[in-house]
Amino acid sequence: MKTLLSWSTGKDSAWCLHVLRAMPEVELVGLFTTINEDAGRVAMHAVRRQLLEAQAEAAGLPLHAIPIPERCINADYEAAMGAFIGRMRAEGVEAMAFGDLFLEDVRAYREGRLEGTGIRPLFPLWGRDTAALAREMVDAGLRAHVTCVDPKQLPAGFAGRTFDAAFLADLPDGVDPCGERGEFHSFAHAGPMFRAPIPVTPGEIVERAGFVFADLLPGEGAVAA
Repeated sequence: MKTLLSWSTGKDSAWCLHVLRAMPEVELVGLFTTINEDAGRVAMHAVRRQLLEAQAEAAGLPLHAIPIPERCINADYEAAMGAFIGRMRAEGVEAMAFGDLFLEDVRAYREGRLEGTGIRPLFPLWGRDTAALAREMVDAGLRAHVTCVDPKQLPAGFAGRTFDAAFLADLPDGVDPCGERGEFHSFAHAGPMFRAPIPVTPGEIVERAGFVFADLLPGEGAVAA
């Protein structure tokens, strides 16, 4: 089953890639991501396009970057995604996989967008206990930098930290260990889903539009844009 993976640059997408590779019925044919065409960054995660491309290179998969405007309304997003889905179906894609964990409304939205397209939605991580899943990721060697924090749900000081055992131990009660409610977003830079770690250098931390963002710069040896 020719499958594309929705790729946010974060740890859940990365782990979903790892899980999909163990599914014999799945033939991974690429990653797809929406890009803020004005800023040249992945939406919400605020990851530079060069680092996104370095991830795809390390994963050994083609990348489909779907441009959306900075002030993207839902109609713009759905038009861009609808056109992309149509092209992919014409190219023989049979399934799209998502790293969603338990938010029913998000799953229902994705299923609704794919209904009638001939492309099947897959949710390989769905229903997993997120505390156990987070520990499994860390124990397997997945590492990520926290690139965005919602300070209404998680203290701003968690921005820029590494997603590791110490991070998980320090999370306040009530915060999902995988950040599934939007508490934090991340950039995965090492783990069993990559052929080699992705070199990154921490950049500045800024507050913008009610969120705290920790920039990441390509490190020495990163893929050129």
